[in-house]
Amino acid sequence: MHTKTIALGALLALGPTTMAQAQQCGGDFTAWRTAVKAEAASDGIGERGLSALDGARIDDKVLQRDRAQGVFNQTFTEFSGRMINDYRLKNGAANLRKYADTFARAGNEFGVPGPVIASFWALETDFGAVQGDFSTLNALATLAHDCRRPEIFRPQLVALLHLIDQGWVGADVTGAWAGEIGQMQMLPSDYYSKGVDGDGDGRVDLKGSAPDAILTAAKNLQSLGWKPGQPWLEEVRIPDRMAWEKTGRVNKLPRSEWAAMGVTQRDGSPLENDAMQAGLVLPMGYKGPAFLAFDNYDVYLEWNQSLIYTLTAAHLAARLAGAPRFDARSPEQGLAPEVMKQLQQKLADRGHDVGKIDGILGAGTRGAVRAEQLRLGLPADGWPTPTLFSNL
Repeated sequence: MHTKTIALGALLALGPTTMAQAQQCGGDFTAWRTAVKAEAASDGIGERGLSALDGARIDDKVLQRDRAQGVFNQTFTEFSGRMINDYRLKNGAANLRKYADTFARAGNEFGVPGPVIASFWALETDFGAVQGDFSTLNALATLAHDCRRPEIFRPQLVALLHLIDQGWVGADVTGAWAGEIGQMQMLPSDYYSKGVDGDGDGRVDLKGSAPDAILTAAKNLQSLGWKPGQPWLEEVRIPDRMAWEKTGRVNKLPRSEWAAMGVTQRDGSPLENDAMQAGLVLPMGYKGPAFLAFDNYDVYLEWNQSLIYTLTAAHLAARLAGAPRFDARSPEQGLAPEVMKQLQQKLADRGHDVGKIDGILGAGTRGAVRAEQLRLGLPADGWPTPTLFSNL
């Protein structure tokens, strides 16, 4: 469901691994594994971690998952409607009460509110209930040996060996097919570098200990740039007419300027008249739901690159903090996946950089759509409609 953003520089900082080493891939698996073992030993990994690597095997099911990742074609209302359900709202509230002391510590030490952490906990694993059953060792060995993205997964494999060597996880640890572990689905490098022993038992256990998982997630979000005491997402009401070309997550303006353009709080009351920077996000165009996204929302995109996933996570956090369900309003019809691909090709033919022609409404496609809407005199909200498609 999710695609983590991985900072390669941070991964390589785990040890003396060079870019050239990280790119070694393919060939005889036994010989490759021997080279990784030597690299791990030079990184200070002891016998327990090194011997675990001897048992690593290629998992063809991991390669199948990697090759078959589906495109994200659901709209925000569709995806959020499915993911923000009664179970997650009820259990999110219950867990916020059950682990109130731990969430308070997360706020005090790392500045991250409990509902923000609980929303990721809900969406990633249903509060620890669904953590994945792939052998993490085999998954990472498979993806590191494969030549598609070895520069990402080889450092993760080395980080896993550190975790095994330290006794934080066993060689038989299981998780997601791409190597994420535990109740918050943390990559081994984040587990190793940001793990917090929340229950005081002398070990960081992100699979079995909710306090460890909660505090490690908080530390990770802090490291990604979370700003204590600041908002992340605020649902707003927008006027029928405004400068739509100024909307979009990256087009940040002071909240006072949005207020001057007629944007209000959801209930119609005035926005805070301050200089807090925010982008006006219209995930389904100017007739659909509307949110102000603040700097802390950008941290969500460091956790996961999908706008739809992160908007859902941010809104779930707002719901757990007491906000009502967003007003879906009446958005214009969007485009089916195959038509979206045709639109992307038309945009690319016009010189726009939309990235891969994949039917996904990503940032590049939204930007290109906005530019063409401006050229055609349409509301430049970045939402592709049949009207836009027919006019290109």
